[in-house]
Amino acid sequence: MRTKIGFGEPFVGRAGKLMNLAFKAIGLNRQDVYIANIVKCRPPGNRNPEEDECEACMNYLRNQVILVKPEIIVLLGSVALKHILGKEYGITASRGKWVEKKGIKYMPTWHPAALLRDETKKIDFVNDLLLVMKELNGKSDSLT
Repeated sequence: MRTKIGFGEPFVGRAGKLMNLAFKAIGLNRQDVYIANIVKCRPPGNRNPEEDECEACMNYLRNQVILVKPEIIVLLGSVALKHILGKEYGITASRGKWVEKKGIKYMPTWHPAALLRDETKKIDFVNDLLLVMKELNGKSDSLT
C-alpha cells in the first residue's frame, strides 16, 4: 500500500481536516481554492514562523498571488493577517471584517489550529467563510 505524504501540501493534519469539514459545510470543495502559506516550509515543532522566516518567503508568496490573481484571500490567523495587511491588525478585532487593498478583498479569520484549541471559535470561522461565499455568489446565511 502506498502512503500519501503531505510533503509540500498545506493543512494536511488535524487542522486541515477541520478546515475541509468547514469547507464542506458551506458547500465548497478544497479543490476549488488555492491554499498558500506565508512560509514555504514548516518551522521546527510546528511553531509560528519567526519574522526572518516570513520575510524570506514573502516574494515567493507575492508571486503566487500575481499568478493566481485571486479576487478574495482568506487570511487564516494572526501570522497571515499581520504579514499581509500589516502589524497594526489583530486577528480578534479583524476577523469577519472585509479589508480591500489593491483590488483584492481580504477576509481575516481564525486559523483552523485555533479552533482545535477553542471550539467556541468554530461558528465564527464558518460564518466568516459564509461571508466569503456570499461575496463570491451573493447567497449564504449565517449559522448564528
